[in-house]
Amino acid sequence: MATKHEQILHHITELGVGEKISVRQVAKVLQVSEGTAYRAIKDAENQGLVSTIERVGTIRIEKKLKENFEKLTYAEVVNIVDGQVLGGRNGLHKTLNRFVIGAMKLEAMMRYVEAGNLLIVGNRYQVHKLALEAGAAVLITGGFDTNENVIALADELGLPVISTSYDTFTVATMINRAIYDQLIKKEIVLVDDILIPLQDTYYMTTENNVEKWHEMNRKTGHSRYPVIGEDMKVQGMVAAKDVLGAQMHTPIEKVMTKSPITVNERTSIASVAHVMVWEGIELLPVIDDQRHLIGVISRQDVLKALQMVQRQPHVGETIDDVVTSRFHEMPQGSEYNYQCEVSPQMTNQLGMISYGVLTTLVTECGSRLLRHYKRGDIVVENITMYFIKPIQIESTIDLKGKMLEVGRKHGKVDVELFHEGEIVAKALMMAQLLDR
Repeated sequence: MATKHEQILHHITELGVGEKISVRQVAKVLQVSEGTAYRAIKDAENQGLVSTIERVGTIRIEKKLKENFEKLTYAEVVNIVDGQVLGGRNGLHKTLNRFVIGAMKLEAMMRYVEAGNLLIVGNRYQVHKLALEAGAAVLITGGFDTNENVIALADELGLPVISTSYDTFTVATMINRAIYDQLIKKEIVLVDDILIPLQDTYYMTTENNVEKWHEMNRKTGHSRYPVIGEDMKVQGMVAAKDVLGAQMHTPIEKVMTKSPITVNERTSIASVAHVMVWEGIELLPVIDDQRHLIGVISRQDVLKALQMVQRQPHVGETIDDVVTSRFHEMPQGSEYNYQCEVSPQMTNQLGMISYGVLTTLVTECGSRLLRHYKRGDIVVENITMYFIKPIQIESTIDLKGKMLEVGRKHGKVDVELFHEGEIVAKALMMAQLLDR
């Protein structure tokens, strides 16, 4: 039988896109406590089923497919620009194709305004009306309002009219940044991208015995299987080492590893790789939010995906990309191994290099040195940092690495950072080494 939490999530998925949802309403309809309703609605928000907007409430939205990640909904725009919805609330779930800045004469502007656009403009009532009639939503900057006729038209057409106190340039920058962030998210490989789906997954049930494991092993050639209960929820994992020496009639429940580590489809491949390396796991069950089995993911597939990602060019630039793009190898014979220039994006609010960037520099230097000794993938285990002197914006940092220890599976590197010949930071990095 489904739990109350599952019933609420099912109720939310059955609602039409654009419908409003409230904790009180859900609690009353499904006869659950408001606390239970609140937790389920928050879970639905994490899953991308609903969106909460200040002064508007929570609305049902269409779950985004990964290929549409960079497309924003009007509801997301409201939250990005700290906006106020003046009209057309029932269209907040819609996705905008592009935004147009209305900083030209009316006739010229309307040539660029199409259905599905967002027009960013000031207090020009006639423009607001024409944009809505063309099928575009309107974002009014500078804290300005609009007239009642425009609000009525927005409500009728289901196209939002949003007001924000920010100026046009700031708003455009904020929306661009949000789209850029979505592009970075789109590039991140998740479990969902490489999992073996349920229909292609071999699994056992709690009703099976050890004889069934041997039968499946002969048939599939695999030695590890998730174990599920009657409700398709993961109960355990069973591998060759678990059945070794066990009687054929022994219930699988007696030998399986109970409460195994699991991942969900939104977990990043980097996180999965870390778990698999640290725990020595070859196969992980993939579950949904109710712990139902939806597939499995293997260590081999994870490592292949990581190697593929490392070869792909990035569309959205992360802080790591900013740092590594300024990271250069020094010529042979130099006192130092690497050099990096401190750009404005690499500093904190005081204009000094941020601690996070320092960690990235140490990781990059240590990883490159380890790769000279041993080819393969590197998982950083631990970094101990000694911060000696602040490094200011537009400085040049020289890095010197020393290999302390390198074995078949582990490596240890000492990294020193210098500015104008004076040591400014020192670190010890330990990492696990994985064969490709």
